[in-house]
Amino acid sequence: MVALSTDRSPAAARSSTDLAEDIRRLKRERNAVILAHNYQVGEIQDLADYVGDSLGLSYHAQKTDADVIVFCGVHFMAETAKIVNPTKTVLLPDLEAGCSLSESCPPDKLAAFLERNREKDYYVIAYINCSAGVKALSDVIVTSGNAIRIVESAPPARNILFVPDQNLGGWVMEKTGRKMDLWQGNCYVHVEFTRQSIERIRDQYPDAPVVAHPECTFAVRLLADEVCSTEKMISYCRDSEATAFIIVTESGMLHRLRREVPNKLFIPGPTDHCACADCRFMKMNTLEKLHDALLNMSPEITMPEEIRARAEKPILRMLELSR
Repeated sequence: MVALSTDRSPAAARSSTDLAEDIRRLKRERNAVILAHNYQVGEIQDLADYVGDSLGLSYHAQKTDADVIVFCGVHFMAETAKIVNPTKTVLLPDLEAGCSLSESCPPDKLAAFLERNREKDYYVIAYINCSAGVKALSDVIVTSGNAIRIVESAPPARNILFVPDQNLGGWVMEKTGRKMDLWQGNCYVHVEFTRQSIERIRDQYPDAPVVAHPECTFAVRLLADEVCSTEKMISYCRDSEATAFIIVTESGMLHRLRREVPNKLFIPGPTDHCACADCRFMKMNTLEKLHDALLNMSPEITMPEEIRARAEKPILRMLELSR
C-alpha cells in the first residue's frame, strides 16, 4: 500500500500548477475519480476524469470502480452519486455549494402537497436538480437531456406533477404535448437571462445562432435557435455550419465548448446585469478546496439509508429508460 502524504500546508499558498500535480497524486493514492459538472471553473474541468451534464455524470457515478468519488458540482449532484454508490466515499469540495432550484422544493412541502392532493394520484417526475428527500418522493428522475423521452413514456392515465423547475417543465410540455402540473421553482441563474438582454447581444452578432438551456424562461426560449441540454450544446455547435454561437446558460459551459470545439467562437449570453452568468454555488468549488477534500477526505456526503434506498429507485428507473 502506498503511504499517503501527511503534508498539511495550506493549499492556498501553492501555485495552481503545484496544486494540480498534488491533486493528481492524491487521486492515485486514494483510488479516487473526479467528476465535474460543465459549470465548474476551467481549472477543475481540466483536472477531472469526466466533465458533463447531470445525465452523463449519473452514468459515470454509477459505473465507476473507484473507492472515492470527488464530485465537483453542487450538493444535490454529490447526493446523487452517493445514492447510487452507498458503499463508496463521496466528497464535495464545498458542502455549502447548494442550488436555488433544489431549495425551491423542500421535501416536507412536496410531501404535504402530495398529501393534500391524494385524489389526483400524481405520477411525480422530478428534475435531477432536487434533494435526496425529493427524489425519495418521486416516481422517476429526469435531466434536461432525457426529460422529453421519459415524460413521453409516463403512464398515460396518471396525472403528472413535474418538480421543481417550471421552465424546464413548460418546455417539455411544449415538446411532448403532455399536460403536467408544474411546481413553481426555477434556477436563479437562468431566469436572469431576459428577452431584452438576448436581443441586444443578437444585434451585435446577427449571424450567431442563440443556443439556450431549457431552464431559461419562455420568452428567452422563443428567441433561441436551439434549446437543449448542455451536453447537446457540444454536438449542436460542432455539427452546425455556423462559426459563432451565443450560449445562453451558466458561464462555465463556455470553457468546455472552447476546449472541444476550438475552431469556433462562443459568446456568453448576457443578463440585464452582467456580460455573462455565473452560478455562485457552482463557483464555490475551487482548486484549493478540491485539493483539501482529497487530502482530508472531507467534506463527505452522508444520508439516512431509508432515504437513500427510496431515492435510488427513481434514479435507476431514469437510467434504464435513458439507455
